[in-house]
Amino acid sequence: MDKEEFAQVVWDARETMYRIAKTLLRTDVDCEDAVSQAVVSAFEKLHTLKKPQYAKTWLIRIVMNECYHLGKQRKREQCYGDDVISIADRVKECEPLYREEEYSELYEALCGLPDVFRMALVLYYVEQYSIKEIAQIQKVTVGTVKSRLSRGRKLLREKLQDRKVQNKRA
Repeated sequence: MDKEEFAQVVWDARETMYRIAKTLLRTDVDCEDAVSQAVVSAFEKLHTLKKPQYAKTWLIRIVMNECYHLGKQRKREQCYGDDVISIADRVKECEPLYREEEYSELYEALCGLPDVFRMALVLYYVEQYSIKEIAQIQKVTVGTVKSRLSRGRKLLREKLQDRKVQNKRA
């Protein structure tokens, strides 16, 4: 695959990559960082791509790995003198700069699911990948993907029903 073909794959997958990042990370800034780093990493390792027809799947896997890496990085704590301040607390201090838009109840409930279920649901329902393709992306069996979809739907249904009950009480 040459540079032009790679650029076209990245261009075609840009929205998918962002949605995948948004599924795993909370802030738009982190999503943009993860996608950018994934594109750089993919370009550097372009020679390792064995089958060009799987370039988008390969790229999405790299985005997922970058998101996991960035998520771990954000959880680490940094020491400043005698005080220990988590990076998450430092990001909260900057919240007025990065105002998150209001999201639907469905999106917020989806964000409350564990990563494995959330990712399977987004890949299947939003990105419309087949179960077999999701299994390749996540490096699991087809049965595992089906199980994650089923359990994810169940958890999502429960979260939405809980929200509905809470809203009625308020």
